[in-house]
Amino acid sequence: MNHLEIAHVGKSFGETNVLHDISFSVKEGEFVALLGPSGSGKSTLFRIIGGISWPSQGTVNLNGDDITGKRGSISYTPQSSSLMPWRTILDNVLLGQEIAGKRDVERALQMIERAGLKGFEKSYPHELSGGMQQRASFIRSILSPQPLILLDEPFSALDEFTRLDMQKWLLSIWSEYKRSILFVTHNIEEAIFLADRIIVLSARPATVKKEFIIPFPRPREEGILLTDAFLQWKKRIYQEMREQ
Repeated sequence: MNHLEIAHVGKSFGETNVLHDISFSVKEGEFVALLGPSGSGKSTLFRIIGGISWPSQGTVNLNGDDITGKRGSISYTPQSSSLMPWRTILDNVLLGQEIAGKRDVERALQMIERAGLKGFEKSYPHELSGGMQQRASFIRSILSPQPLILLDEPFSALDEFTRLDMQKWLLSIWSEYKRSILFVTHNIEEAIFLADRIIVLSARPATVKKEFIIPFPRPREEGILLTDAFLQWKKRIYQEMREQ
């Protein structure tokens, strides 16, 4: 049972209080979006969950084990694709497995083909577009042995149409492998389209302001973005974020 529990996490930098008493959970196979205004501390919280930073208060638990400040328990993908420029695409997507002491080349090649990157296995990151780099980065996360994937605004640098294509691709891969995902964004449409549940953070110091369970059935097609029901959800969440 892959279950993430964030319990009363706070973070301060000197006199600046960034996060205050944040608690929420992510269940096995669940896609949760963390939504908040720019500068609300979303990335700081992600670094704490990923073990890159220590909280000032609170704990991070995975499957009942305290992983606060421990790296390697969770697959963390920052805003940039974070591919190593000196490694080929194949070697980049295998990195997480290598760190864990194994290397399943056959499965990696299957995933590369599934991502539409067949023929680029021996290419280097600079030879790929931004969207292709993000696909490779996500394949690396899927192939890594950690049960939970953190995605920190991975599509924020992409144009609108490429971003939608990447969202649809991400959903198709997630529906097949059903890894637990915590996805940070400040884009309301993106959060509604992707997530089972949305956690809204307040402005700094960030607290959990509201949780929404998204009712749209899966699989989700892009046509849902133009429906009245989707627009009503967007208005509802927008109003919640505006009331700071």
